[in-house]
Amino acid sequence: MHPLVRLAREAVENYVLKGQTISPPEELTPEMKEQAGVFVSIKKKGQLRGCIGTYMPSTENVATEIIQNAISAATRDPRFLPVEPSELDDLEYSVDILTRPERVTDLSELDPKRYGIIVVSGERRGLLLPDLEGVNTVDEQIGIASMKAGISMDEEKEIYRFEVKRYR
Repeated sequence: MHPLVRLAREAVENYVLKGQTISPPEELTPEMKEQAGVFVSIKKKGQLRGCIGTYMPSTENVATEIIQNAISAATRDPRFLPVEPSELDDLEYSVDILTRPERVTDLSELDPKRYGIIVVSGERRGLLLPDLEGVNTVDEQIGIASMKAGISMDEEKEIYRFEVKRYR
């Protein structure tokens, strides 16, 4: 298991079992020292169980970002009840490290397999990670991200793209 994924798992297990937030490891890997947006996804038997993240860094390093977002994915994703101790053995984790978002001026610059997107209209923003099962076209990607933010398809919007490095 990759150290970033192990860190996410340890953060969730510690929090669910003991109510404690772990500290980052003493020795940080090169990826953990960076500052970046991070998404932690949790699946149970192949089905999404929680996914929370930040598209821009909000802490001092990736290690801290993973710990916070892993706990949030397990306990604060509004789509799911908090993870129970009995579920811990059935959970699979993935960690996505995001590149800095860049504005898109033409839809030809998008590719749902390669790029995630952020759709912005006023204060509302919807984000969709890349390479998601069932999302095969740019229109589907924009539609889902817009819907998540409550942005209608005919509203004026800005679109940003980003890439991820996914660890499982």
